Amino acid sequence: MRFTHGKLSIDYSVFARPDFDANEYANAILAGEPYPYPSVSNTVSSSQAQTQTRIDRTRIGTGLGTASILEPAREDISIAISKLDVGIEDVSKQIKALVTTHHEDLLQHASNVRQLSGSLASVRRGLDDVESSIERLRQKIRVPYQSLQVYVTRLQRIHQANDALRRTARFYLLQKRLEAQMAELAGYESVANLKEGHGKTAGAPGTDSGPAEHQEEKERVIAKAALSIAELGALLDDAPEGLDGSSQSSASANEDALLGSTDPIPLRSVNAVAAYIPLISDARTKVTREMEAMVIEGLTSLASFDQSLIASSLQTAYNLRVLPSLVARLVGDLSEVVEDRIRNTFDLSSISKEILAKEPQQVSQGLLYKSRVRTEPTNVTAPQFAAALWVRLEALVEQMSGCCVKVKDPFSLTVENKPSSTFWTSLAKSLEKYTRDAAKSSTFLQQTLASGYPKLLRLFHEFFASIAVHTDTVYTQTYQSAETILVLRALATFEGLYLSRSSTRLNEMVAQAFSAGIRAPPGANEAIGIIRTVTNELDSARFDPLLVRAVAKNVATSLENVATKADTLIATDRSAVSLLGPLATPQQILNGQVASYLYHCWVKLDKLMEEHSNAVSAIIKPSIDKIHSGYDHVIEPLLTAIRREIAAIVCRLHRVDLERAVDPMAGMAGSSLYMKDLVDKLNFIKTGVLNNFAPEATRLCLPNIVKYVIRIFVLHASIAKPLGESGKLQLTTDMTELEFTLNAFLVNNPQSKRGSNLESIGEEYKTLRAMRPLLFLENSHLASPERTAGLPPLVVLHHILVRSPIPLPHTLHGWQEAEYVRWVEEHSSQDALSLIESTLSHWEKGSDRTDKNGEEFVRLARTILQYVKVES
Repeated sequence: MRFTHGKLSIDYSVFARPDFDANEYANAILAGEPYPYPSVSNTVSSSQAQTQTRIDRTRIGTGLGTASILEPAREDISIAISKLDVGIEDVSKQIKALVTTHHEDLLQHASNVRQLSGSLASVRRGLDDVESSIERLRQKIRVPYQSLQVYVTRLQRIHQANDALRRTARFYLLQKRLEAQMAELAGYESVANLKEGHGKTAGAPGTDSGPAEHQEEKERVIAKAALSIAELGALLDDAPEGLDGSSQSSASANEDALLGSTDPIPLRSVNAVAAYIPLISDARTKVTREMEAMVIEGLTSLASFDQSLIASSLQTAYNLRVLPSLVARLVGDLSEVVEDRIRNTFDLSSISKEILAKEPQQVSQGLLYKSRVRTEPTNVTAPQFAAALWVRLEALVEQMSGCCVKVKDPFSLTVENKPSSTFWTSLAKSLEKYTRDAAKSSTFLQQTLASGYPKLLRLFHEFFASIAVHTDTVYTQTYQSAETILVLRALATFEGLYLSRSSTRLNEMVAQAFSAGIRAPPGANEAIGIIRTVTNELDSARFDPLLVRAVAKNVATSLENVATKADTLIATDRSAVSLLGPLATPQQILNGQVASYLYHCWVKLDKLMEEHSNAVSAIIKPSIDKIHSGYDHVIEPLLTAIRREIAAIVCRLHRVDLERAVDPMAGMAGSSLYMKDLVDKLNFIKTGVLNNFAPEATRLCLPNIVKYVIRIFVLHASIAKPLGESGKLQLTTDMTELEFTLNAFLVNNPQSKRGSNLESIGEEYKTLRAMRPLLFLENSHLASPERTAGLPPLVVLHHILVRSPIPLPHTLHGWQEAEYVRWVEEHSSQDALSLIESTLSHWEKGSDRTDKNGEEFVRLARTILQYVKVES
């Protein structure tokens, strides 16, 4: 900062420095030293300083230079003071000039500052009030909080001490109780030692009064001591159950949550409590030893065990908190014992030694050659080996029953997770392993157990029945529990071999039946053979619900094979359904034999399924239906051809002249030519074609053929037009001939007259018998239900139209008689009656009617139609 006064330039930067000190400045002037004092870092070089000093002196001496106030050296004090006065005066003038120039702004700023000072004063008063309020709050909250914190800390310590004292008191109470229980247990042991050492004396009090009672009391004392030891251990380990009660524990937990979580004082750190820890450890060891002794005593053998003793020992283990490990160890031991028994059961070398030990010793053993022990039996010793094997299996099943009862009865009463699943799994694995190894290593075991698998399965049925009273295992025809299925799956090796042999027997019977092919197709005898084999296989496995289903699957597969092989033999060409005669074609003979085979299989199997359960029937039923479909594949095309041939012959009825007048001299005429052909054709169908089928199958077809013949003949006879009196007589004769023919057609054996008659046909026969009087009724009686009983309304309507001038439906529509009859057969009676009604309506609307007699027949037809509507 530099100002100019006249010719003198004054530097005021020294006074503007932040570290300016007036005293030091005065001292520097008096001492003749520069101010501020030069430092090492900002001083210039000595040559530069000297040069500058000479320049400044020259300027001052001449009065033209700049006077620096930074170098008051060699100046008088008066000069320095005059410089300061000049500087002060100059600064004052400059300030005055600035104030004069900017006086308005300064006044404005002064006014603003005044207003701001007022606002700041009010803010200051507010802050003072806040500070005073904070101070009052601090006095009301902080001080009580600090006091409360001190009290809470004291209360927590009191709670810790109280809890430690409470647990210590409980510890001493349990310790005293444990001492009493251990003393009582020692008393029972001393009594037992006296009995072992001296034996029972007759006069000794309490020695022979009740040893069982003493044993029960000892077991109860051991259980109580175990409970005391467990609670003492919980107290020492600071467990929640070590406190007095559940309510007390929850109360302490709530207090800890409110006051802050603090760790309880461990009782092991209390010297008075720590002194009893060795005694508690000794008591635990002794009780554990007694518990193990009771377990060993209870599980003396695999066949039987003391349930009460086992229950007491397990209760003791539960009280000691070691029940899970004990149960796991016991189940493991039982599983190992069972595994050892299973291994020994299927050990052929052991069986061989057992049989050799029972054989009588030879007298001259030293002179005879002695071969090594054979593990595989010979043909001579095979029965002995088999008998020994089955005896071992029976013993094994009995031993497994005892083990399963042991696992289920006591363990499930005290353990939340039943160990039975572990035991059943181990049993199944062991059984599966050794049965599979036995089947691989020994042909004898494989053959014996595969062929005798039903016997083996019955042993396991007895096993399940014996343990069902004590366990939850169920094995019935409708329900099988998981344990039983798990065990039976372990026998899958022998089950597979048994099913393989069963399937082989079934397939052999099927292959034998079709071995000759077309040259000698299977018949009824082969069907009986396959049915007998199927029955035997199902009956052998019927006692077991799972085995019979597996066998049923094999049966279904074999029966599907039957249907497939039979389908390849069936002839499907035209000669198989040709009815030209006079003899059946080879294809018809072949189809007849195959159809007989399929029919017998289908009927007998369907009847066999009634004896078995729904599950078995559901497996085999699709295969039976496939055989039935194969039979229908043979018989249906033939029946269709028969119906077509019969319809073609009966249709020739319309070629006969039925309108000619009656010749009184002619006498009774014979049957028509078409009827003779129909009789011959029916005789050929029965004796030449259907005779190749099974008689039972033929008896099912004959009634259907007869019904069709009667139905077709009646329909054709009802639409025969024009119809005169001679035509009516001719139809009557044909009906009589047809009735005799059909009656003979239904008889199976003409010699014995066995079979059905026409009366068994039902409605169709009644229609045929009622057709003859219909031809000779008066017109007024045609609408009477009593006079036309047994006839369908359609036949009566046809006859009314035949007598009337009204055209028949097929004539109106331009159809042939055969086409119309086929249409009636394919449609319902309502459709046929609707067609008749439309024919009547068409005739009534016609404008070219010349015969007025038709109205009478229309009225009759309408009456019948109305009667049908009322009846429906």
